[in-house]
Amino acid sequence: MPFHTTDIPGLVLYEPVVFEDNRGYFFEAYNKKIFLNGGVDLEFVQDNQSFSSYGVIRGLHYQLNPFAQNKLVRVLDGRILDVAVDIRKGSPFYGKSFSLELSSENRKQILIPPGFAHGFSVLSEKALVIYKCDSFYNKEMDAGIRYNDPSLRIDWKIPPEKMIISEKDMALPLLAECKNNFEFRG
Repeated sequence: MPFHTTDIPGLVLYEPVVFEDNRGYFFEAYNKKIFLNGGVDLEFVQDNQSFSSYGVIRGLHYQLNPFAQNKLVRVLDGRILDVAVDIRKGSPFYGKSFSLELSSENRKQILIPPGFAHGFSVLSEKALVIYKCDSFYNKEMDAGIRYNDPSLRIDWKIPPEKMIISEKDMALPLLAECKNNFEFRG
């Protein structure tokens, strides 16, 4: 089965079946039937793509309800540390982060549901990241948490002097002060 649970319920790891030979490789990055068979019934409506250099940290971002997004994240080129933080009020994992390396070599993908803040740091010289969303971007519902919130204790695997962070991301609130309308539903 290509789907694996993580330490935090709701986050799902997807490892596609890869066919390799002397020509290279082939895999289905997304196949609705495979996802349905794995219990994932989503209709993706938007693909987002970013290109970043080593040391860039993007996040932690999310959209509030009713425009919250499921995100299926993967790396087309390079290597990132992908991070998801549970922000569902009442969750036994509230404020806990989950991180894993996604790369063009390991071809792993992470499905991040609503109720999680998402971000990543670029570990390779460059990284090309794409993620599918099941809801359109809505500027009024855009929210986030500061990447260096001390309560989260996230190790981005980047030395502080090499971190590249946008002004917008540096101005995001801490978890304790963030906009949040997510509830844990067990």
